[in-house]
Amino acid sequence: MLRHDVPVRPGLDKLAQQHGFDFHIIDNEMYWDERRAYRFTLRQIEEQIEQPTAELHQMCLDVVDRAVNDQQMMEQLAIPPLYWDAIAQSWHQRDPSLYGRMDFVWCGQAPVKLLEYNADTPTSLYESSYFQWLWLEDARNNGIIPRNADQYNSIQERLIARFAKLCSPEPLYFCCCEGSNEDRTTVLYLEDCARQAGQETQFLYMEDIGLGVGGELTDLEDHVIRRAFKLYPLEWMMRDENGPLLRKRRQQWYEPLWKSVLSNKGLLPLLWRFNPNHPNLLPAWFDGEKSLSAPGESVVRKPLFSREGGNITVLDSQQHVITQTDGNYGSEPVIYQSFKPLPRFGDSYTLIGSWIIDDEAAGIGIREDSSLITKDTSRFVPHYIG
Repeated sequence: MLRHDVPVRPGLDKLAQQHGFDFHIIDNEMYWDERRAYRFTLRQIEEQIEQPTAELHQMCLDVVDRAVNDQQMMEQLAIPPLYWDAIAQSWHQRDPSLYGRMDFVWCGQAPVKLLEYNADTPTSLYESSYFQWLWLEDARNNGIIPRNADQYNSIQERLIARFAKLCSPEPLYFCCCEGSNEDRTTVLYLEDCARQAGQETQFLYMEDIGLGVGGELTDLEDHVIRRAFKLYPLEWMMRDENGPLLRKRRQQWYEPLWKSVLSNKGLLPLLWRFNPNHPNLLPAWFDGEKSLSAPGESVVRKPLFSREGGNITVLDSQQHVITQTDGNYGSEPVIYQSFKPLPRFGDSYTLIGSWIIDDEAAGIGIREDSSLITKDTSRFVPHYIG
């Protein structure tokens, strides 16, 4: 993996606007950063990223199979008992899943290490799948990168194929909260993929979902919602006023209820428990369990439901804070994971996000930050194979 400077396309702001990428600048700071690019070999992609992604995903599915039948594990994951039966039913009936993203640290020759699995509401989909591919085409045509360069990115075609498998005469609702351009763009993009697959769609803000007769969820015209994609965390749904309706399983949600096991940071110690010393895992343990860190090793403390880098703390071997982030997850149970620092290129630390679509590895997106902790504002940098 090599990082090098490249020219920015002329009229980037206008280009982003034309393609609906209205969050390429966040808080007056650059989010989409094409001043540089990462170069991989095909062998690196296939052997170092694609194969581990596929293997780790299967290991994660094994954890779900174990957890839904184990009360102690569900307690450790802090999933409310009210939903355990519904989650188990969702898994045993194999409610279909759409996508997920694993975050990796990779320092070259050593295997990638899994930092976490964003299995419910992963962000950076639009930029990974669509805008990054536009950059590749323009960069090849303008001689910025070799004309025969490729990109590890079959995300969009796999999304469309997945929606085609899930296609139904009933409309598929696409939902997110008001007030986030990033969420709205991501949902619009997914809705477009579903339409390309022949699926009738409707958009609805989460705040506009109504409650009809008999506990049915409805849209603004009082039509009953049967199938819906939501860019809204499952644990938030469980805490909402209408959360108990999830137990009735009247709606087919994407992502399904069983994803609440995988979107939980407690997945990490469970993976290590059942696959100790796996080359793509870091030692991890629940709070209150014996530390698995080596002498003198730093650790990371992560709340179970932390998102976008919120309330993450890196501690040295003496429990002194090296770095930490603020957030809304400070009161939640935590897990610990051995610290593996992200590789540094110049003043930036680099994270690889590996996408899974329909249970198969499908592409990557790369994020950079001046901090050791990747956040929602961390810059997105394109990549190519060549």
